[in-house]
Amino acid sequence: MSQQDEKKNAYLLTDWRPENPGFWENKGQPIARRNLWISVACLLLAFCVWMLFSAVAVNLNKVGFNFTTDQLFLLTALPSLSGAILRVPYSFMVPIFGGRYWTVLSTVILIIPCVWLGFAIQDPHTSYGVFITIALLCGFAGANFASSMGNISFFFPKARQGGALGINGGLGNLGVSVMQMAAPIVIFLPIFTFLGVHGVPQADGTTLWLTNAAWIWAPLLLIATLAAWFGMNDIASSKASVAEQLPVLGRLHMWILALLYLATFGSFIGFSAGFAMLAKTQFPDVNILKLAFFGPFIGALARSAGGFISDRLGGVKVTLVNFIFMALFSALLFLTLPGGNSQGNFVFFYLVFMGLFLTAGLGSGSTFQMIAIIFRQITITRVKQRGGSDEQAQQEAVTDTAAALGFISAIGAVGGFFIPKAFGTSLAMTGSPVGAMKVFLVFYVVCVLVTWLVYGRRKAPKA
Repeated sequence: MSQQDEKKNAYLLTDWRPENPGFWENKGQPIARRNLWISVACLLLAFCVWMLFSAVAVNLNKVGFNFTTDQLFLLTALPSLSGAILRVPYSFMVPIFGGRYWTVLSTVILIIPCVWLGFAIQDPHTSYGVFITIALLCGFAGANFASSMGNISFFFPKARQGGALGINGGLGNLGVSVMQMAAPIVIFLPIFTFLGVHGVPQADGTTLWLTNAAWIWAPLLLIATLAAWFGMNDIASSKASVAEQLPVLGRLHMWILALLYLATFGSFIGFSAGFAMLAKTQFPDVNILKLAFFGPFIGALARSAGGFISDRLGGVKVTLVNFIFMALFSALLFLTLPGGNSQGNFVFFYLVFMGLFLTAGLGSGSTFQMIAIIFRQITITRVKQRGGSDEQAQQEAVTDTAAALGFISAIGAVGGFFIPKAFGTSLAMTGSPVGAMKVFLVFYVVCVLVTWLVYGRRKAPKA
């Protein structure tokens, strides 16, 4: 091999055996950890961009726009819709292009919606259609989750996948909280005035630089892109064609697990997108932007914990108990809302919602651990039944698991569109979010039954 070829392939791992204890301890673990932490940074920033409109939409009318409540809810929901759709092709990309190359590309392109949104905000004559387009482009950030989780699954042995995926997904999800915590601070600071950004005076005497909420992420995304380029690796054995990944779509377990993940991660991202707008409509006297970040923060940390707990107690047990609590918190929420002669109770409303964020996060980690374990078991059993070797079984198991993680994460992201849109529709039709919450409650009860009937009554799934 020439020196040029060696340099070109310096980041390609041609010998990767994480299930071999000696290889893992001596060589694999440091490489896997380095790729994991860079992946976490890139994914965290992606979630910041994905949920950008959850902080921006609340303030658009304060800087000269005149959008209805339903229009604003739609802007918070659209990134989740496009993100869910884009997760399907994104789930194929790592086996085709390699994790390092795809992380670099999928991170750097997120600078586009950030910069465009900043310019759009500065012109109060910007049409609603332009904001819709930018919101859909922010969905590219949400699609990164599918490729990122699939990529990290290649690096770690089965016994450590729950924890690794929990860290990647959980700390990546933390980007929602980071954005919602940072945005209310930076929009009051004249950060980009040297670039011609103008602030909008408010009735309380403050000045609002809403553009900052979008532009602040652009330089950070560039730094993360460089870190991925110089610090991450591609795994040669992870290469697979689209045709090799498609068979997972024909497996019943993929669709059952997708339903469960829709209820957990879909709830987390949906509540993250819609909570601030919902709270504003129900308790207009409360400055919710100062408090909105805490729910996604709890949920993101809980996701990491959910992965670790599931590695020890089993993902099925954790998921089953978690769904019971999600149903309980949903039922309690009805007692906190304004209606009839009641003005509602914001403190109780906020605490119950924090419980929903906590359980949605825990469930996201536990259901993802179930996906990794169940698909590995199914594939290994199937390959050995047809006479395949252990090496073939392990190779197909890795490919199937990564594909399943990508497809299921795509379906789960639909919740990020459905929940805020359901809130907006329910409010438009009845003046109350109660109708939407009834649907969510029934869904969680169904998930309790599905988890118990399909996975809770037997030790391992069959193909």
